[in-house]
Amino acid sequence: MKHMGKDRKDFTMRIILASKSPRRKELLSKLGYDFITYNINVDETIDSYDSYVDFVEKTVLKKAQFAKNDFPNDIVICADTIVVCENKILGKPHNKEEAYKMISLLSGRTHLVVTSVSIVYQNNYKIITESTEVEVIQMTEEEIQGYINTPEPYDKAGGYAIQGIFSKYISRINGDYYTVVGLPLCRLNQELKKIINQQ
Repeated sequence: MKHMGKDRKDFTMRIILASKSPRRKELLSKLGYDFITYNINVDETIDSYDSYVDFVEKTVLKKAQFAKNDFPNDIVICADTIVVCENKILGKPHNKEEAYKMISLLSGRTHLVVTSVSIVYQNNYKIITESTEVEVIQMTEEEIQGYINTPEPYDKAGGYAIQGIFSKYISRINGDYYTVVGLPLCRLNQELKKIINQQ
């Protein structure tokens, strides 16, 4: 990996991004580190949780524990993003009916996007969680139908991408933009620098 500050020739630790998301891969590359992507496949079902923050943190911890088994000597990064609207946790829609319900719920409302990131190194687990408010304009029925007939909603939490077609329906955000995309870059970079500087 690239070194931020120290010149350590014996510093051979790798960064593993355990995610299938092309968006997270693109975001992590902005930090300037070399990293390897690993397509993690794990059952993300969470049977019990106390709050939406507890839900997303348990999900990302479950991913981290699974991925760490394959990379015990590296930094492993996992992330999970949820959308919360009217006290409902919205995952990824599986079909047009689910996408329609989600986008109709978001239309004309302010919702919360929560991204949790786990960083595992030498059996130390660090979880960071960031939240951003997103305001969506009142959409017409035609706009909702038009949007759910595109490919965009179907691999995104809440059924939309802030950086995609749906951006024209977002009037305001309060918080970190990259949290909504799927990886809070500033917080993540600070934690990675701490690990590197300890070496």
